[in-house]
Amino acid sequence: MGAEVTVRYFAGAKAAAGIGEERVSAADVAELKAVLGSRHGPVLDKVLSASTLLVDGLAAKDPATVLPAGVTVEVLPPFAGG
Repeated sequence: MGAEVTVRYFAGAKAAAGIGEERVSAADVAELKAVLGSRHGPVLDKVLSASTLLVDGLAAKDPATVLPAGVTVEVLPPFAGG
């Protein structure tokens, strides 16, 4: 098990998770996505695969990105433009 982090959901990710924020233990981005998918099911899994994850404001594109204790991870799904 990794560090405890705060996960904040926005837009479609918030709808898929059914909550706006939660605390999760995960060592890295890959483990975080696995934990969130198992907690909230395939709809959130699909949203996560298309989302940008910001770790304390910086995009975490590498699944091996380490999550230090206390960081905030924001889940930003793709937004429709117009």
